Amino acid sequence: MLQRFLDPVTLASISGLDLVAKTVVDGFVSGLHRSPDFGFSEEFVEYRAYTPGDDLRHVDWNVYARTERAYLKRFRGETNAWLTVLLDASNSMQFGSHGINKMDYARYLVASLFYLAIHGQRDAAGLLTFDDEVRNYIRPSTRQGQLHRLLAGLQQAEARARTDFSKPMRYFQEFLKRRGMVLIVSDFWESPESIVRTIEPLRFRGNEVVLFHVLDPKDVRPDLNGPSILVDMETKEQLEVTPDYTKKEYREKIDTHLADLRDRARAAGLGYYLLMTDRPLDDALREYLTLRGGRE
Repeated sequence: MLQRFLDPVTLASISGLDLVAKTVVDGFVSGLHRSPDFGFSEEFVEYRAYTPGDDLRHVDWNVYARTERAYLKRFRGETNAWLTVLLDASNSMQFGSHGINKMDYARYLVASLFYLAIHGQRDAAGLLTFDDEVRNYIRPSTRQGQLHRLLAGLQQAEARARTDFSKPMRYFQEFLKRRGMVLIVSDFWESPESIVRTIEPLRFRGNEVVLFHVLDPKDVRPDLNGPSILVDMETKEQLEVTPDYTKKEYREKIDTHLADLRDRARAAGLGYYLLMTDRPLDDALREYLTLRGGRE
């Protein structure tokens, strides 16, 4: 029952990103109440891993007794982390095969993350949208009305132009004055080596950097009934292909691309999470809370 509140196609029928985000997070939090892995209530927000110098009075000794790992309980008003989402708004994000495209899926995901960060943890949240240029930047803030500004920024993001990570990443580094979490949401249609080399410097100031890789099922497993011409949504280049090509050679190429990106990202200390647009959003929110809670 809860899954329908997290289903991306169902969410497409809801008017307004604010209502989408609230629907997703309310459904997700209801699920957390049933989970033994996460605590979430009106006052209690999360666990955070203990670090030397923390107040021992906040250690949850019951958790320590079970796991031999020290976690601190954190409550509303205590947290004030720094979250920035970098959203790819290039033309390839317009593709969709089943009622929702990658751009809208990314909007729902990011809106829900902002809602969870601001209302759940009172974190400072910000947004940068890009293609081959930076199109909009909303600095992380805890000011009143920040969620409204962020959702408006998401709504105004238009998929256009080509993806180029280099200029947006250099621009963003200039504003990295405080360490925090950086989530990059993209379909990552670029060479894994180039992607990781460009993004890796974001970690150098102690940031937790995670790639949320958004793909349509047909990106991974195209289903052709006969010879077809595929058009690159960014370069407009055309390629004539056969069903046999998509079942063999293309499948090998995409599987290699995904594995290479995942392995290079993790080797560089970046998080990597693959999100298919026909899947509910709860896994991505759970991943965010895991990162936010300082767990491995």
